Amino acid sequence: MRHKTRASVYASLALCLLAVTPAFGVSREIVQLQTQVQALQESMARMQQAFDERMGVMKNLIEQSTDNINKMTSAVETLQKSVQQSGADSGNRVDQLSGQIQALHDSLDELKARVAKLNKQIDDMNAAKENLQPGAPGAAPPAQPPQAQAPPADILYNNALRDYNAAKYQLAQQEFNDYLKFYGNTDLAGNAQFYVAEIEFRQGNYPQAIKDYDTVLEQYPGGNKTAAAQLKKGYALLESGQRDAGVRELRSLINRYPRSIEATQARDRIRRLVSSTGTRKPSPSQPQ
Repeated sequence: MRHKTRASVYASLALCLLAVTPAFGVSREIVQLQTQVQALQESMARMQQAFDERMGVMKNLIEQSTDNINKMTSAVETLQKSVQQSGADSGNRVDQLSGQIQALHDSLDELKARVAKLNKQIDDMNAAKENLQPGAPGAAPPAQPPQAQAPPADILYNNALRDYNAAKYQLAQQEFNDYLKFYGNTDLAGNAQFYVAEIEFRQGNYPQAIKDYDTVLEQYPGGNKTAAAQLKKGYALLESGQRDAGVRELRSLINRYPRSIEATQARDRIRRLVSSTGTRKPSPSQPQ
C-alpha cells in the first residue's frame, strides 16, 4: 500500500514539473521579445535624433538660400532701375548690362531650384517618417520612372548652361532638349526652352528661333524669360526681314512690360530703326 502511495505522489510531482516547464520556456521567450523591442525602440530613438539633426541642417540651408535670393533680387532690381534711367543715350551699354542682368537671373533661378529641391527632400523625409510604423510589413519599392535614367535635373541643366556659355552650342542644345524631355514640368524648363531658341538665333536660324521663342511665350507664360523671349522674337523677325512684324512684337513687349530692361532695349532698337530709315529717305534724287 505504501508503495502505491509513493508511486502516486511521484506521478503527481512529475505531472507538475511537466506542466511548469513550458511556463519557464514562455517566460524566456517573453524576455527575449522584450529585449528585442527595447533594442528597436533605442534604434528608433537614434534614428529620430539623426532625422531631427538633418532637418535642422536642411532648414538652416533653406533659410540661408532664401536670404541670398532676396539679396540678389534686390540687387537685380536696383541694377535694372539704373539701366532704365541711363539707357536712353547708351544703347550699346544697355545691351551689355542686359547680358549681365540675365546672368544674375540665371543665378537666381539656380538658387530657387536648389531651395525647391531641399524642400522636396524635407517633404520626402517627412513622408518616410510617417510611413515608418512599428510592425508594418515592408512595402515593395515603386517602379522607377523612365526619367530616373537621366542625370539629376540640376546637373543636367548646369552642364547645358556651362556648355552654352562656352559656345558649345550643339552639345548645349542636346542637353537642353534632354532637360525638356525629362524635366519639362520643372521651374527651369522655360529657361531651357529659351536657351534652345537662343542657340538657333546665334546660329542664324531665325525662322526656327521664332518658333522656339513662341514656345516659351505659349507654354511658359509665367516664367522669368517671357519678356526676354518676346524681345528676341522681335529681333529674329527683324533679322529675317520682317520689319513690320518685328516692330509690332517690340511694341507689344513695351506695352506688356513697360518697366522691364527688355522694354528699354526694345525702345532703343525701334529708335535706331527709325533713325536709320530717316537717313536713307533723302537718297532718291528730287524731281526738278
